[in-house]
Amino acid sequence: MKSIPLRVKVLWIGGLVLALLVGCAGMPRVDSPRDQLADAYGLKNFDQVEELRYTFNVQLPDRVISRAWSWEPKRDRVTFRGTPEQGGTVSYERSILAGQASEPIKKVDPWFVNDNYWLLFPLRLNWDRSATVAADENPAPLPIGAGQARRVIVRYPSNEGYTPGDVYELFIGASGRIEQWVYRKGGDPKPTRITTWEDYRRVGPLTLSLDHRGPDGGFRVWFTDVAVRLAGQTDWTAPR
Repeated sequence: MKSIPLRVKVLWIGGLVLALLVGCAGMPRVDSPRDQLADAYGLKNFDQVEELRYTFNVQLPDRVISRAWSWEPKRDRVTFRGTPEQGGTVSYERSILAGQASEPIKKVDPWFVNDNYWLLFPLRLNWDRSATVAADENPAPLPIGAGQARRVIVRYPSNEGYTPGDVYELFIGASGRIEQWVYRKGGDPKPTRITTWEDYRRVGPLTLSLDHRGPDGGFRVWFTDVAVRLAGQTDWTAPR
């Protein structure tokens, strides 16, 4: 059988090169940056995850906020275990958001999206096919400290989500995982947040970063009580 030659379409976006696989029959698979990144965090075995629990903690200049979650990805069912001040426990399947969701759910779901993306951004990016992903040709300086890393730019559409138009600059190390990132809300040229990605742990089939620190010590996001329950099991698997 005659093989079809590999055809790659190259797009230039703001000085960045983005290679799109157009046809690849008869040729080895060439993973895109988003696929490579997701694989480094356990995408290939994510279907083993029946439930994921975690507590999101954020240190702000004047306070610390904590929010406890469990998420069943196959049903996209969310349970928020909030304090009385946060509204208590709220459980829902995210499919109802397209209809008449209650006010507690409308309040909680933006929190869920924010906290879940901090934990699972590399996987979420793989599922978010509306986002564009472009990689620099050459290594870029790290935003915090010395050194260089491969820079990947993620741009979300201006008409989707709770914070449309967001832009992320991911700095990918030799391990294929994120070392640092820059978040620009709504595509603002000025960075909204710059943090590290550290304290990598294995949690069942996943590899997750459980600590993110800003450059000046005034901002930090970290995760506690992280565990997964795998399909067909009742016990929880903690980080190691």
